[in-house]
Amino acid sequence: MQKIFLLLCTLLCVTSAYAQNSFQLIVKTESDKSVLQGVTISINNTKFKSVTNDKGEAYFSNIPSGKYTIKINHIGYEEKNLIINLPLNKEGSIEILLEQSEVELEEVIISSTRTSRSIQNTPTRVETIELEEIDEKSNMRPANVSMILHESTGISVQQTSATSGNASIRIQGLDGRYTQLLKDGYASFGNFASGLSILEIPPLDLAQVEIIKGPTSTLYGAGAIAGVVNFISRTPREKADYNFIINQSNVGQTNIGAFAMKRNSKIGYSFLALANFQKPYDVDKDDFTELPKSKDFTIHPKIFIYPNEKTTLIIGNAFTKSDRTGGDIELIKNGADNSHTYFENNASLRNTSTLDLSIKSAEKNLFKAKASFNYFKRSIGIPSYNFKGDNYNVYADISYLKNIKNQSLIFGANLVYDNFKERDQTLFAKDFITKTAGLYFQQTWDATDKLKLESGVRTDLTNYHNSLYSKSDFFILPRVSVLYKFSDKWSSRIGAGLGYKTPTLFTEQTETFQYQNLLPLNNVEAEKSYGGTADINYKTNIGDDWMISLNQMFFYARISNSTILLQDANQYFYFSNTTQPVNSLGFESNAKIIFKEYFKLFAGYTFTNAKAEYLPVIQDIRLLPKNKLNLALLYEKERNFKLGLEGYFTDKQYLYNNFLTPSYWEFGFMAEKVFGKISVFINAENFTDTRQSKYKSVVNGPHTNPTFDDIWTHTEGRTFNAGIKLKL
Repeated sequence: MQKIFLLLCTLLCVTSAYAQNSFQLIVKTESDKSVLQGVTISINNTKFKSVTNDKGEAYFSNIPSGKYTIKINHIGYEEKNLIINLPLNKEGSIEILLEQSEVELEEVIISSTRTSRSIQNTPTRVETIELEEIDEKSNMRPANVSMILHESTGISVQQTSATSGNASIRIQGLDGRYTQLLKDGYASFGNFASGLSILEIPPLDLAQVEIIKGPTSTLYGAGAIAGVVNFISRTPREKADYNFIINQSNVGQTNIGAFAMKRNSKIGYSFLALANFQKPYDVDKDDFTELPKSKDFTIHPKIFIYPNEKTTLIIGNAFTKSDRTGGDIELIKNGADNSHTYFENNASLRNTSTLDLSIKSAEKNLFKAKASFNYFKRSIGIPSYNFKGDNYNVYADISYLKNIKNQSLIFGANLVYDNFKERDQTLFAKDFITKTAGLYFQQTWDATDKLKLESGVRTDLTNYHNSLYSKSDFFILPRVSVLYKFSDKWSSRIGAGLGYKTPTLFTEQTETFQYQNLLPLNNVEAEKSYGGTADINYKTNIGDDWMISLNQMFFYARISNSTILLQDANQYFYFSNTTQPVNSLGFESNAKIIFKEYFKLFAGYTFTNAKAEYLPVIQDIRLLPKNKLNLALLYEKERNFKLGLEGYFTDKQYLYNNFLTPSYWEFGFMAEKVFGKISVFINAENFTDTRQSKYKSVVNGPHTNPTFDDIWTHTEGRTFNAGIKLKL
């Protein structure tokens, strides 16, 4: 009898140990207790997973007894972990309440192609820099967007002044004047403003940056030969959003900024304010600044009006004032004397007023009207020379998006007026006016689930003139893009088009000598281009932990009727057209590997072979490395901390004097820790101290009359900064 009793006890214990349990979860929102469908629920360290149904319910069965951690995930909501012991000591469903994420993870919608499609279904190749990455890069450089673009594959930020730090953007190796910069679709940063443009766009209010590489004149007219960079602002939500940042660096820069936004059913607002202060900084002790003494501030309020559910009116005004003085550091600190006389001052004022009206119809059609007026005032001063000018830009655009079965049709027209007027005019006044009227049409056709086509055409009638000559041109600019999805993992995009660029005096080269001894444009015609891109994409998940994304892109551009800078017998500079073209071809390789959403590895390689056939002997485009490599490793625990390590390789470059620079590496490190609504960050940019003066002094000649070498790498050396961000 005792043996039978012991056997029954043993069987009972074994049965209990291996008992199979069933239970049910129901997931709701914490705010209004509504059920959530499609929530992913997994039991850690097991194969058991489930997804909630339309009633917010998820079922688990045949789970052995024991202690488990339940992980609950849903897009737009904070992740939640729940510990349970099986068997449960109560019956019924376990209710889970999810809190909405502070930063909602939404499908990436592209606005630069005018169709507002998701990036997965857009035939035109568009690269995006999203809010999370913008937030990381703004820790490194809160004052402007230069760091965001500098570390993107296929894009370089070219410094044009050794003392004042002015810079321009190059895409696919082409001069900065061939890249069009937009803020919310408004072109307010070209022409006379080009040397300061990226220095006056703060990242604090940005939601996304969209980059289209290759000819995009069909979409945006003149100046988009190399591509378009569109900075997209954040729009208010019902939940208020308040952001503040304070940053300080070892090179003497202080940044103080704030951004706020909120809306209700009828009205909303956003407000950006940023102030930057830079002390004069001379790292190599040659008495000349690598970073100028500067102070600038930006204020940008917007009002959003919603008369009804289908209509949105946005009224905004952005104001920026900047004063930058570089040169002899003794002069800047203590004033000029007989031995310290050289300076370079840039003082600018920019005011941009915008109006945006959107009206949706019941059929998801969209009427859009946009207008902007931009005033830019700038003065450049060096000893015994001062150049001052005012640039007025007016832009107006109306478009209508018509959606029919499997197709999106866009009809539009725009007007652009650009007027540069030199103040305190000399004998060679550089006044110049450009007027353009354009019509455009675009069709996006979902031919099948796998094949999507986008084609369009623009006609532009443009007139540009000054007191010396007047020229009118008529351009027909077709463009086509194709997206083909081979499978869920493989896809490819191919696109091509024509482009043009109206003449301008304001280029990277003329910026380097402050437009001194530069003659007005005379009989210079518009440049013309054609080109395209082709890529292939692969994206896959390996198990539950790994995500791999690969992209290989090839590009080609050819510019004919190029404008080149020449010098006459009297040492005056002037522009002229050449019949010999500029060709740029190459490829970009990008890889992204994510492990368990914590580790993220990014790698980008760019090969660029750009040549100007009008150059004698060495035809390589100057200040352009053939090979560039970008590497970044990020470890992040959401809403807790993040660590990042970056490395960049830049190949040799030809200078304008035909000398070849050495190649170099640079490295950076960043860390951020979150304490509730407050986060603290530190950043070490270029901590290996790569800088040009280590190879050769940038400044030549006497203090009173110096000359400067071309800038091909960092001038300020290593930079450390730290700051605090507050998000309410």
